[in-house]
Amino acid sequence: MAKTAVLIGATGLVGNELLHKLLSSEYYSKVVTLSRRDLAISHVKLVNHVIDFDKLTQYSELIKGDAFFSCLGTTLKQAGSVAEQRKVDFDYQFIAAQLAANNNIPHYCLVSSSGANAHSRSAYLKMKGALEVQVKQLNFSKCSIFQPSLLLGERKQFRAAEKIGSYIFPVITMLPFLKRYKPITGKQVAQKMHTVSIEQQAAFCIFTLISIFLYTRSI
Repeated sequence: MAKTAVLIGATGLVGNELLHKLLSSEYYSKVVTLSRRDLAISHVKLVNHVIDFDKLTQYSELIKGDAFFSCLGTTLKQAGSVAEQRKVDFDYQFIAAQLAANNNIPHYCLVSSSGANAHSRSAYLKMKGALEVQVKQLNFSKCSIFQPSLLLGERKQFRAAEKIGSYIFPVITMLPFLKRYKPITGKQVAQKMHTVSIEQQAAFCIFTLISIFLYTRSI
């Protein structure tokens, strides 16, 4: 049976890798993306809608399918303030999740963060944790949350801290008590998301860094 994937955040590191994975997948026959601008890719499976995320509720009819992948994310520097970062990392994603649930999309897949905690002192980890808490309460048949650490890969925007971390973290995380901070590539996360969207049977799963690395085969 033909399956449709819906994706937001297709221009980000994980989202872009996931988009290519979905387009090459034999499982999904259609990939719907919602983005702020046209994607620099065309494909027979791809249907891209350029939207205003501040008016997400107006695009409810576009969010229909078999799996919804939420890969949105920004940095404090890019956003300009914690409030603006929260719009992307919490508000947009939660509204989109609500629309997906209301449209009876059965499987929801969220890219969160290692250390996400609704009670964290870190504003970033707090908003990530709060989003996890909220989406768990929506009526998806299946919900999958992925918590990677530092993400490695080619980004369109240069991030100095992440570039430095990409050299340092692989070395220091060889220490046993720091393994949970081991960097992971956007491609590895995308591959795991694709596999989970096909194979998961449980109603709810959280994939921490270790379980993402346990990815062993591609579908």
